[in-house]
Amino acid sequence: MPYSVVTVVACNSLPQAPPPHLAEHFLPVIPFRTILVAMNLNDLGWIPFFEAYFAPHREQGFIPARVAIQYRDKYVMYGEGGEYQGQVTGKFEYNAKGPEDFPAVGDWVAISPPVGGGTAVIQAVLERRTKFSRKVAGVKTNEQVVAANADVVFLVSGLDDEINLRRIERYLTVAYDSGARPVVVLNKLDLCSDIAPILAEVEAIAPGVDVLAVSARTQEGIDRIAACLDKGITGALLGSSGVGKTSIANDLIGEERYMTQDVRENDSHGRHTTTHRELVILPTGGLLIDTPGMREIQMWGDAQSLQASFEDIAALAAGCKFRDCRHDAEPGCNVKSALEDGRLAPDRYDSYKKLEREIAYLARRQDQNLQRQENEKWKKLTAEHKRSFKYRNRDKL
Repeated sequence: MPYSVVTVVACNSLPQAPPPHLAEHFLPVIPFRTILVAMNLNDLGWIPFFEAYFAPHREQGFIPARVAIQYRDKYVMYGEGGEYQGQVTGKFEYNAKGPEDFPAVGDWVAISPPVGGGTAVIQAVLERRTKFSRKVAGVKTNEQVVAANADVVFLVSGLDDEINLRRIERYLTVAYDSGARPVVVLNKLDLCSDIAPILAEVEAIAPGVDVLAVSARTQEGIDRIAACLDKGITGALLGSSGVGKTSIANDLIGEERYMTQDVRENDSHGRHTTTHRELVILPTGGLLIDTPGMREIQMWGDAQSLQASFEDIAALAAGCKFRDCRHDAEPGCNVKSALEDGRLAPDRYDSYKKLEREIAYLARRQDQNLQRQENEKWKKLTAEHKRSFKYRNRDKL
């Protein structure tokens, strides 16, 4: 069934915000909103991978939908019947081990169809084909899924300030862990007088990765991003605040759907123009997940994703004398030799070691979390068994 689209454009005066004590029960006011009346699941990115995991849910009478907006415990989803608003069941909430188990933008979910235009109930989240995650801010070692089931992630940096190669390396490592194809986007080309040396630097730390220089202001190069988003293909825009993700999204959508703000002149940073994650359908038929700017990207990955991001160091490590070489002070270390003769830049090596330490620390904390969850599970089962035993034997007393 082809989808039909009705676009609602905001007027100058937005609807009055709900009282603070009721705000959590309302979805955010979105100035420009595209309401989809009916659509084909394939156009939303549905592929046999998801059909295989959905089969048991279909037998129970549930229908598939894709999460388009997440706002606290409320969700907007797209499906064959159009747009649904919904929330998870109490059982779902009880069984969730952490925030990573809850639906994220881009997820496919099994829902109970709403009755009489009511609220849909999310019964389950289907297996994710890809997910871009980071560690939640603070001391807790929990996973935050930023974007789910993206085919390609656009890692956006701004050319109005000195390019941060170390940040790009960090984003690339997390992107490789996601399973999606990374593409580096250098925005604000109109403010850069000489792009060639910058492209060479970025390409050197991102071997095999497409690096696109674009200008959201003049729309130069935006067509190269659009070319990555064929019909049914999902892309995600990721990057720090102020790099121009919102402007790029507006260019791809073909209208000023999102409000933009100028960055501060003193540090080229901006406030979070995008306040929530949203999945939108582009005129080309592709799909785009726009995300708020990230002040920091805390690692969520493993050694394999680190090796993928630092292929040059991985290749050097293959020539080390010892297979378990840590590239610190071991004899016969090919990586240290490359540092000494200039084949490997010190900054690149320092970045690798820093991310390696973060990933090792994350792995230790994850093991501790798993052990704690296992202990809590057995405590809960023991308590339930005691209650059940007491109930069965109360008449014998």
